Amino acid sequence: MYQFPRISLGALIAASANIRRLSRIRLPPKFFPFMVWGRQLTPKVIRDDFWAGLTGAIIALPQGVAFALIAGLPPQYGLYTAIVVPIIAGLFGSSRHMVSGPATAISMVVFSVVGQLAPPGDPHYLPYVLTLTFLTGLFQLLLGMARMGVLVNFISHTVVVGFTTGAAVLIVASQIKHFLGLTVESHSAFLPTVLSVIGHLFDTNLLVVAIATMTLLTCQLVGKYRPRWPRMLIGILAGSLLCWYLDGQNNGVALLGSLPASLPPPSLPDFSINTVRQLAPGALAVAMLGLIEAVSIARSVAARSHQRIDGNQEFIGQGLSNFFGSFFSCYAGSGSFTRSGVNYDAGAKTPLSSIFAALFVALALVFFAPLAAYLPMPTMAAVIMLGAWNLVEGKHIRMIVRTSRRETMVLISTFLATLFIALEFAIYAGVLLSLIMYLQRTSHPRVVSLAPDSSKPKRQLGEAVRRHLPECPQLKTVRLEGSLFFGAVNHVQDALHRFAEQNSEWKHVLIICTSVNFIDVAGAEMLAQEAGRLRAKGGGLYLSNLKSTVRTVLERGGYANLIGEDHLFTSKEQAIGVIFQRLDLDRCSLCARRVFRECATVKFEGSGLIN
Repeated sequence: MYQFPRISLGALIAASANIRRLSRIRLPPKFFPFMVWGRQLTPKVIRDDFWAGLTGAIIALPQGVAFALIAGLPPQYGLYTAIVVPIIAGLFGSSRHMVSGPATAISMVVFSVVGQLAPPGDPHYLPYVLTLTFLTGLFQLLLGMARMGVLVNFISHTVVVGFTTGAAVLIVASQIKHFLGLTVESHSAFLPTVLSVIGHLFDTNLLVVAIATMTLLTCQLVGKYRPRWPRMLIGILAGSLLCWYLDGQNNGVALLGSLPASLPPPSLPDFSINTVRQLAPGALAVAMLGLIEAVSIARSVAARSHQRIDGNQEFIGQGLSNFFGSFFSCYAGSGSFTRSGVNYDAGAKTPLSSIFAALFVALALVFFAPLAAYLPMPTMAAVIMLGAWNLVEGKHIRMIVRTSRRETMVLISTFLATLFIALEFAIYAGVLLSLIMYLQRTSHPRVVSLAPDSSKPKRQLGEAVRRHLPECPQLKTVRLEGSLFFGAVNHVQDALHRFAEQNSEWKHVLIICTSVNFIDVAGAEMLAQEAGRLRAKGGGLYLSNLKSTVRTVLERGGYANLIGEDHLFTSKEQAIGVIFQRLDLDRCSLCARRVFRECATVKFEGSGLIN
């Protein structure tokens, strides 16, 4: 056992003062965020962070043990992760309040990925986990250094909700055997796990169920009536006391077992080519999930603290914490929503609070590890299942179902993929679905038919179909709501052709480009083609309200000349005024619609032939 000198509050405050002195060294704050917040440390800030860290440590202790069990690891590895990862992530991340470490969904994915190569307890299982952690950190670090923080914006919240809900169901399924006291084989897949439990239901140990239920009820009651109290810790204590009172150890109740009273020992991942090749795809999935969780949590807390979050710096902080954590017996970690929220509510001011929390966890591991021998497995199963339940965002699920059928299908697809295929591939499926949804939206910009609204004082243009406004028989006016790039070209061109099929006399088409922020070569070529088609019919294509960036592309590529410089206008009023002079005025004299103000200049000679 390690021997440590006695550590007082004064010693911890003195250690934090060293961070403050370090922060005065002139190093680039962009790469060393602690150089920025370290300058803000005052005795009051240090005291606030100290107490917030103590509160966080009380929550991290049961969570660290529980999450390690989810990952298929001995419980001490969750505490190792709760010591090393938050310190490095706190020093190099951009969030002032997010706490990193072991997390529920990440733990489940680690178990899923590594469990395919070796079962938990196998001598190769831990080295594989360390290699997975190393690769996860490496991928995250490379993405951060490449300034790819924007990537998480392409993962829809619907996919994340579907995945976390599926992960919650998987976690609950994996813990049912401990909740019921069954001795069944462990499976990483959902169906075999459920079928194994169903096949042994008659072997349920009611004493085990009573202990697990006591833990669960205690957690819920404390959370309801004393929300500031550490409900998980109190729930574990209540379940353990009931187990002791009923002599559970001699009545078939499994105990957790004692933990080694030591700090995280040095470790070495397995760097063999075969191992790296097998774990790399899973590591990329773990890296993406960890980054999505971390950035989402950081932004959520920042919305309350009014802090600006740098996504790229969060990538770097998470990457460094996992990269170096793999050499100190840690498994892949990420941000924790529970611990981050508690950290903020406890009054934390800087990441020093997460460093304090890690130090308290280390002290608890060294001095109180033997007490873990008396923790019943049913209590841990109840705490894990409660944590899994907190992953389910019922409010968001209901909103998604009510709002969009397409989003609902994505939610269900991601949920089912999480349950029935390997978790890392479920993450890839979710990312693919997010990209498909994004491309679906951007490649199908609305092409809205417009017409002057005579009920408005200035006859502003309105949506013709929705407001039942009469349109000019010769000039088709539309608004393009989206950028015109290669993915949207076919959709926009098809819409223009449909208009031509609806009315062959629409030889003049005006596109109002207020919402067009970007155009590429494919989009410019399509406009030139449509201009040529309409010109051959005796009409023309006209563009108004072009942004400078869009007009520059058209001019540099020579497409403005192909469309016609006199067909480009700065406003729709100017465009309609010029185009009107190019219409067939004889036909205008037979038209009773008179949609434009300019129509008043043409004498009506018909008898309502065109209405």
